[in-house]
Amino acid sequence: MKNLKKAVNDYLDYCRLQKRLDEKTLKAYRLDLTQFCEKFPDTEIKDITPAVLENFIAGLHQKYKPKTAKRKIASLKAIFHYWEYREILDRNPFNKIQVKFREPVILPKTIPLHTVETFLSAIYRQHSCAKTDYQKRSTLRDIAVIELLFATGIRISELCSLKAADVNLYDKIILIYGKGSKERRVQIGNDDVISVLEEYKKSFEKQIQSCGHFFVNHSGRPLSDQSIRRMINKYTALAAIEQHITPHMFRHTFATSLLEADVDIRYIQEMLGHSSINITEIYTHVAMSKQRDILVSKHPRKNFRI
Repeated sequence: MKNLKKAVNDYLDYCRLQKRLDEKTLKAYRLDLTQFCEKFPDTEIKDITPAVLENFIAGLHQKYKPKTAKRKIASLKAIFHYWEYREILDRNPFNKIQVKFREPVILPKTIPLHTVETFLSAIYRQHSCAKTDYQKRSTLRDIAVIELLFATGIRISELCSLKAADVNLYDKIILIYGKGSKERRVQIGNDDVISVLEEYKKSFEKQIQSCGHFFVNHSGRPLSDQSIRRMINKYTALAAIEQHITPHMFRHTFATSLLEADVDIRYIQEMLGHSSINITEIYTHVAMSKQRDILVSKHPRKNFRI
């Protein structure tokens, strides 16, 4: 019977080489499963009983927030299912466990549209006031990044992974490789955004050709998510915006704004690359301004004469 640590390493190799999971998913699996191994050093798989798992899961609930605990349990379920499938285990101990807990619904944080406008205005102002070619090109790239985040609802990881060949500015379409290597195409519907992207591409043409990524730094390396976060913090401060803004909030704002404009939620699901409509439905709780408009204009109480 396999030693637990060796079996976990074999499973991670399988996830990387055969399932071709992306690096972030592999990193989460490695973290969660290594933590499990450290709890039971030198343990064999056959010695892991439902009772052992229940005690470990109870410890996760005490130590972590529900969302994190849920992810760690999912990592464990995946590897035990694999061991059962490969007949490393005769019986999967998870089959004897019922894991139920309430995960609080955390509504996605959005940026008010007037704040998005203020934020973009600050970058455009910095671009127009740039005194050197380096500053001019840097601010142009920053504009292109934020405009694309807001125009398409793309995840920051997806934006950083965009290849030059994925961005078709002639047809105004970008090809996005999302979670689980799922492809989706999103149209860029604003001509001003297209113009900015074209200008950026022309300015950074040499660096883009050198590394193959669409968004690059001055050294010709792919733009990192950390550099985008730093850039957002910089312009938030310059625009004197008190709200803390993250890259993902542009995605939330994109989705909520479309929902408030009466766009069918299934179209939004497709544009965001959600695997399930249930994930997209979280935005129905956020679209409060639309709810207000409906209740002010449609509720029968407005016609009462008392």
